[in-house]
Amino acid sequence: MGKKHLSEEDIKARYITPAITDAGWDIKKQIRLEYAFTAGRIILRGNITARGKKKRADYVLFYKSNFPLAVVEAKDNNHTVGAGLQQAITYAKALDINYVYASNGDGFIEQNLITAEVTKLKLEDFPSPEILYKRYLKDKGITINEEKAILEPYYYGHNYKTPRYYQRIAINRTVSAVAKGQSRVLLVSATGTGKTFMTFQIIYRLWKAGIKKKILFLVDRNVLIDQTISGDFKPFGGKMTKVKNKKLDSSYEIYLALYQQLTGDEGEETFLQFKPNFFDLVVIDECHRGSAKEESAWRKVLDYFSSATHIGCTATPIETKEASSLTYFGEPIYEYSLKQGINDGFLAPYKVIRIGLDKDLEGYRPEAGKVDKNGYEIEDREYNVKDYDRTLVIDDRTRVVASKITEFLKNTDRFSKTIVFCVDIEHAERMRQALINANKDLYAKNDKYIMRITGDNDEGKAQLENFIDEESTYPVIAVTSKLMTTGVDAKMCKLIVLENNINSMTEFKQIIGRGTRLLEEYGKTYFTIMDFRNASRLFADPAFDGKPEVVIDLGGDDPVADPIPDPQEEDDNYDDFPYGFRDIDGDYGVGADDGFDDEGDDKPKKYYVGDVLVKVLSERVQYVDKDGKLITESLIDYTKKNILQQYARLDDFLQTWTNAEKKQAIIDELQDDGVLLDAVREELGKTELDDFDLICHLAYDKPPLTKKERANHVKKRHYLYKYSEVAQQVLEALLDKYANEGITEIEETKVLQLKEFSKFGSPMKIVKFFGGKRAYQKAVQELENEIYSA
Repeated sequence: MGKKHLSEEDIKARYITPAITDAGWDIKKQIRLEYAFTAGRIILRGNITARGKKKRADYVLFYKSNFPLAVVEAKDNNHTVGAGLQQAITYAKALDINYVYASNGDGFIEQNLITAEVTKLKLEDFPSPEILYKRYLKDKGITINEEKAILEPYYYGHNYKTPRYYQRIAINRTVSAVAKGQSRVLLVSATGTGKTFMTFQIIYRLWKAGIKKKILFLVDRNVLIDQTISGDFKPFGGKMTKVKNKKLDSSYEIYLALYQQLTGDEGEETFLQFKPNFFDLVVIDECHRGSAKEESAWRKVLDYFSSATHIGCTATPIETKEASSLTYFGEPIYEYSLKQGINDGFLAPYKVIRIGLDKDLEGYRPEAGKVDKNGYEIEDREYNVKDYDRTLVIDDRTRVVASKITEFLKNTDRFSKTIVFCVDIEHAERMRQALINANKDLYAKNDKYIMRITGDNDEGKAQLENFIDEESTYPVIAVTSKLMTTGVDAKMCKLIVLENNINSMTEFKQIIGRGTRLLEEYGKTYFTIMDFRNASRLFADPAFDGKPEVVIDLGGDDPVADPIPDPQEEDDNYDDFPYGFRDIDGDYGVGADDGFDDEGDDKPKKYYVGDVLVKVLSERVQYVDKDGKLITESLIDYTKKNILQQYARLDDFLQTWTNAEKKQAIIDELQDDGVLLDAVREELGKTELDDFDLICHLAYDKPPLTKKERANHVKKRHYLYKYSEVAQQVLEALLDKYANEGITEIEETKVLQLKEFSKFGSPMKIVKFFGGKRAYQKAVQELENEIYSA
C-alpha cells in the first residue's frame, strides 16, 4: 500500500514520529502527541452547558518540561509537505513557541518564527533537541543568567498542579525578563486564572536559581495572605514568614506582608527596620490598587525598596489621572484576558439577568412638601438609580430586589453561593434584613444562611472563610459593599447581584471576577449576574473583553409570577406583604448609624420613604453568537438560524446526515457553533424527540416522530429478517436502546459491553454473528438509515 492510501495517523506512526525520535527526542519525556492545550469552551444555553472542542497540536516538543521548543503539524500524503504549516504557526503563537514544522510523511517544512526563515528538510534531517536549543539561545541572544533561569524547573510535588499553557508562558516570560535585568514587570491575567500559583512559580524558580534571595510578597488584605500561605506558597515552608505586629525578622527569605504592616507615621514606618537593599525582589498582588498611585502611603514601601525588581500582578491594570499601572511597571510582559479564559474553557461563562424597575427607568420625584419616615422634607428634584440607597431609600425597592433574588434562587438552587453588592454598609444591612424576611424558612434553620460581610462587621468577616470553602454549606448569601470586590477566592459563587452603582471598569471586572472560577466537580459550570443598576452596560465597553453568554431583561411578563402586589389591590393587600416580607418596625434597623447628618438636623444623609410602590418592567433575551456578537432573539430562533446557516435546505441536511459515518459528529459541529439541542429540547418540552427530528422540526418545519415511533416503524418493515436469528436479536436490542436514549448510544461498539447485551456473549463474539467488526459497523449504519428513512 502506497503513502497516498495511508491515513494521517498511519503517516504519523510510520514516518513522522520515527523521524523525530531518530533525531534524539525522547518519546516519553520530550514528545507530547495530540497535545491538548485548552479545555474546550463551555457553551451555555438556558441552564444547559456543554464543552466545545479542545485545541490540539499533533506534536509539541519540549527541551525541558517547562520549556517547549517546537510544534509539528501532520497531514496525510494527499497534502503537500507544508500544508499544515499555517495551522502549526497558529498553535505556536498561542503556545509562545518559536520553531514550527509541517509534514506529510515525505519530509518537513521548517519555519523559524524568530528570523522568519523557511527551510525544507528531509525526514532524516530533523534537528536534535540540543541543536534546536543552541539555535534558540543564539536566535534570542540569551544571556548566561537568563539561561540559568530558563533551565530552572517548576516546583512539582505529589498532587501539585501542572501549569496550563498560559501560566507557563506568563511564568517563563517573567522569569526571563527578570533574569535579563528588567527592573519593573507587569503581569496581567484575568481573575480566576491562577495568578497566585503563577506568582509562586515565578518566585520559586528565581529563588532556586539563586537569581533572587530575599523576596517580599505584598498584598492589601489579610485573608489573601492566609489563603496564600496555606495554599500555593505552602512549599516554601520554614523559609517563609508572615509579617505581624509591625516587626521584621531578617532570618527568613520569603516575606508575606500587608502594606499596612509596613507603613506607619512619617519617619516611623515599619519598613525602615530593613535597609533599602534588603529585598532584591518585590512582588505586588492586585497592583492596580494603592501601589499604582504616586502619592499613596503604599507607594512609599515600593519607593523605599526601589533597588529591588518589582513585579506587579493584576487582572485589571488601572489607567487614570491619579494612578497608572503602565507608567510604573511598563507594558505587560503577558496578558491573558477574561475572554481568552472563557474561550479556552478555563473560566466559567455567564448569563446576565437585567431587571428594570419602574422607579429606576422612569425616575421618582416626590410631591411638593413630602416628608420621609423620619419627618424630614425630601428635597424636591428628580431621583434616579444613582440616588437610590445613597441619598434616597425606597423601602419597597429593597423589598422587590430581595424578592427577585429569592425568586431566582427558588427556581434554581436555594443553596447556590450568592454575593450581593450594595451601595454602602448601611444599604448592605438593610438588604440583609430584607433577604431574611424573604427567606424566613431557611434562615430559621440556620442563621448563617444570610450574612453581611463588610469591613465593619467582625461576625460577618469571621464567616468569610466558610463562604469561600466549597465544602461549607453556610453562609449561602453574602451581602457586602466593597470588601468582597477583589481577591476573595469564592470558587462556588454561582450568583452575583449588582445592586450598587459601578462606574469604574476596574471595579466592574473585579466584581465579575468573583464568579468566573470553574468548579465542575461540584457542579459549577457557569454563573449568573443579576443586574438591578444597569451596570452590565459596561459589557459593551471596548475596555471589557468578555461578552456575556446570555442577557435577560426580566419584567412583568416573566414566566415567574411578578412579586409585586397588584396596584388595584394595594389598599387591601399591601400591609399584609403576601410575598414574605414585612418591615416589622416600620423601618430597617441599621445599628448605630441612623443615616442622618451629624453636622445639622436640617438635611439627613439619606431620606427614607416607606409609602412608594416599585414594579418590574420589560423583558428581552440576548444570546452570543459564534462571532461573539449579542443577538436579540429567543433560544429557539437563535438555534434555527444557526442550523440554517450550516444547512440552508432540508436536502443539504438530509444528505449530510445520511452520509455521516457517525451522526454525533454533526451534533458536535453544531454544538461548537453554540447550538445546544438539549437546551432547546428542555425549553420546548420535546424530550421524546431525538436530535434528527428536533432539527428537522425546528429548522424545516417537518412533523416530528418520536424515537419509539421510529423504532416501531423499522420493526414493522421486517427489515431485520435478512440477518441471522442472533444478529436480529442484537439489532432489536440496539433499536430498543435507540428508542430509550437516542442514536448516539448505538454508534459506538462499546454499547455491546452493556448489561442488556451480555446474554449474547462478549462484544467480540457478538460482532462475529455479523461476520466481523466491519460487517457489524455496516449493519449498524444500515440500521440508522432505516431509522431515518421514514
